[in-house]
Amino acid sequence: MNHHQAERPAGVWRALGYLLGGLATAPATLLALPVLVVAPRTAHAWASRHRRRAERLLRSPDPGPVRVGAWRVLGWLCASALSAPAFGLVAVVCAGNAVTTAVTVPLWWALPAGTRAGGFGPGVPLTGWGTALTLGTAQFLVFAALTARLVPLLAHLHARTCVALLSPSAAERLARRVATLTETRAGAVNAHGLELRRIERDLHDGTQARLVAIALRLGLAREVQDRDPVLLARLLAEAHEGTEEAMTELRAVIRTIYPPILADRGLAGALTALGARSTIATTLDLDALGTDTLDTIPAAVETVAYFTVAEALANAAKHSRGPPTTVRVAREGDRLSIGVTDDGVGGADETRGTGLAGIRHRVLALDGTVHLHSPGGGPTTITVSLPCGS
Repeated sequence: MNHHQAERPAGVWRALGYLLGGLATAPATLLALPVLVVAPRTAHAWASRHRRRAERLLRSPDPGPVRVGAWRVLGWLCASALSAPAFGLVAVVCAGNAVTTAVTVPLWWALPAGTRAGGFGPGVPLTGWGTALTLGTAQFLVFAALTARLVPLLAHLHARTCVALLSPSAAERLARRVATLTETRAGAVNAHGLELRRIERDLHDGTQARLVAIALRLGLAREVQDRDPVLLARLLAEAHEGTEEAMTELRAVIRTIYPPILADRGLAGALTALGARSTIATTLDLDALGTDTLDTIPAAVETVAYFTVAEALANAAKHSRGPPTTVRVAREGDRLSIGVTDDGVGGADETRGTGLAGIRHRVLALDGTVHLHSPGGGPTTITVSLPCGS
């Protein structure tokens, strides 16, 4: 009970500010009706601003710009142009009378004769201490109760209506989801083809060439083994050296497909090794990654998580002048959450390089999400969410 009582004043003030803000901007909302015809982007931007206000009141995540049709925006403009002034005036009457009654009742004796309690509406006459303490107090309690109960109710009703009108319908969300999945799947197919060609090129130009050279040296060594021991020893030494170099190159290619350290140490151990090898100060928060409950994370998800952290640390070391970096990886239900924050110069832009774009392609291929927040001056935060349920 005390908990709710402690939260109520903040809720009332937030609701009152929301309704008064709607009342103040109601004329601009009314003017946005013709603007919708000649400048639809401006009307959509105005609608987005109000939906963000509504989402903040409802403590919902910021949904970003409004992406609904003009008819939905038109419906919101009409509804808001009518409801915002009405709800706002109710808030002014309730809160205004509560405040002015609280001021005029104890000071009735210093005010002109015939003064009434409150300032918004008729109010009760203040003719003496008896009426001031009884009728004046009763009026204050009534309007204070109305402010505490009615104002939050109206604010939440208006906010929910705003969000409902300016949010995509179930059919629109499904269509957008299908379009997103189609785009990401196409990107994944293209990326997979490029990856296969890269692997083939690395194997052909590197490992295969070295194996051919080794075979040639071994063939020569077999021909001279009886007549030139010195040449035989040199050829065998060169073949041995070439074998080691081929193995090194082959391990490098394998690492780009599935890092062996993931199989050896698991995701927690692999990320710990990444942090230890990093050239910048790195703090790891791996939450419960070392417990048995996370053994069911698919290998593909582990691989993307590993490469996401590796690429983010490399970008921080390269572009952010070596700032302290924090890596947080946690299992949240059927999602794997990854957050990498560096306290660098900010201003990261994935269109100016392949690193961040590569992270996005890998994540979207698994139906994950990527959010980049990098204002000028920092910090830069990359947040990734990957599905890892069965």
